[in-house]
Formats: sequence, C-alpha cells, structure tokens
Amino acid sequence: MAQQANLQVATRTTTGKGAARSLRRQGKVPGVIYGHGREAESVAIDTAALNKMLIGISAATTILDVAIDGRAPVKALIREIQRDSLRPAEIIHLDLYEVRSDEEITLQVPIRLLGVPDGVRNFGGVLDHVLRELEIEVLPADIPDHVDLDVTALTIGHSLFVRDLTVEKAKVLNDPDTPICTVVAPRTEEAPVAVVEEVVTAEPELIRKPKAETEAETEEKA
Repeated sequence: MAQQANLQVATRTTTGKGAARSLRRQGKVPGVIYGHGREAESVAIDTAALNKMLIGISAATTILDVAIDGRAPVKALIREIQRDSLRPAEIIHLDLYEVRSDEEITLQVPIRLLGVPDGVRNFGGVLDHVLRELEIEVLPADIPDHVDLDVTALTIGHSLFVRDLTVEKAKVLNDPDTPICTVVAPRTEEAPVAVVEEVVTAEPELIRKPKAETEAETEEKA
C-alpha cells in the first residue's frame, strides 16, 4: 500500500527567478501544484518541514495530503524534486500533482531484487540489474512502495523479464519482454601477451678513408 504524509503549503503571487531566490532566503521552497484540469497554482513550502517529511518515505510513491492555506487537504503526488546542482541536499523547487482516489494514475515504482542468484552464489557470476523502475497504472490507494522479484534461482546466462513480475491491482505498462536482470559469467583474466624482443643485427660500420688518402691511392694506380 502507498505511504501517506501531510504537507502544509501557502499560495504565492510572485513568480520568476528573483522571487524564487527571495523565497529560498526566507527558508521556503517555491513549488507548483497542478492536475485534473485545474490551473497550475504557485505555492511556497517551509524548507525545514519539507526536508523532515521526506525522511523515511519514498517520494515518488507517497500520497500527500496537501493543505493549501489551511483549507481542506487535497491528495497529491510529488512529480519532481529539483535540487541545486552544486548543493544536492538543497531543494530549489517542488512539483505536486493532484490525484483523485477513484482515478488511476501512471507512475514508476522501484524494482527490488530479493535473494542471491544461484549463478552468483555457486559459480562466481555477477548480477546485472538492468531495469530498476517499473511503469504502472494504478489507483492511488493501491500504489506499492516497490515491486519485489525473487532472483535466487537465476543461473549464469539467464535473465528475468517484466513478464516474470506480478503487481497486484495494477496494470504494468512496460514491454513484457524487457529484461530486468541477468547473471553474467565472471570475467576471466586475459593471459599475458608474450613480448618478443627483436634482435637487431648490427651492420658493419663503413669506414671511409680520408679524402686526401683516397686521392693519393688513385694517383698511384694511375
């Protein structure tokens, strides 16, 4: 079942980079909430409260009860958390997407591999986790925190695919033939290449006689 958390936000009328920087100096994160035909609404979130809420939850799959200006909360998902490229711990913008309990939504959930594959445990293979998130269509109340896949029977050279997963109360949107993980054979060390030293046979040095001596011999022969 999906996790749930509460979030208080306040509407804001100022937008743009300058306004966003001003908000962050005040200890707030600029954000936006949209969905279900409503116009995108600019909001501000207390930075400390947001960071505290994010501890211990899966942000992509947690249903939030978002209270805007103290009004009755609406349910929403976090669609995007933008962070500062130089200071990753600092959140600079938050996107919220309102959801309805009776309408299915599309999102991605993490795939968690369980166990140690036979090919790794007994034959020294290496587990390669190719697909780490699964795209599903599901009602908000039925969002799983993650999808588990048992890999203990996997041998070297074999793979598990999307078709091997079972997700209750959800429709899987990925291609069934997409590989999720495989066990590859261990890398063998390459034999060292023998270096053949080239034996160079030195040619005899050509000794030239001095020009004066050569001319003298020529005159004698003449």
